[in-house]
Amino acid sequence: MQTFFVEIKCKLGRTYSVASKLADREIASEIYSTAGNYDILAKFHVDDEVDIGHFIAENVQSIDEIADTHTIITFKAF
Repeated sequence: MQTFFVEIKCKLGRTYSVASKLADREIASEIYSTAGNYDILAKFHVDDEVDIGHFIAENVQSIDEIADTHTIITFKAF
């Protein structure tokens, strides 16, 4: 199992819409509203054989109200 986080910058005024669309897709284990450079932080778990880049491009960046993303890949939980 691979765990990673995606910071999401939304188009102005679209944060709640993006969060709702992510939730509707049922692909994120957790979705948070954040302050700072990004508007949303989403946590994902995928099987080891899943390509994270393709997963993000097809399932996250395909939401048209997203302006930018930043992916954080994790290695170990403590």
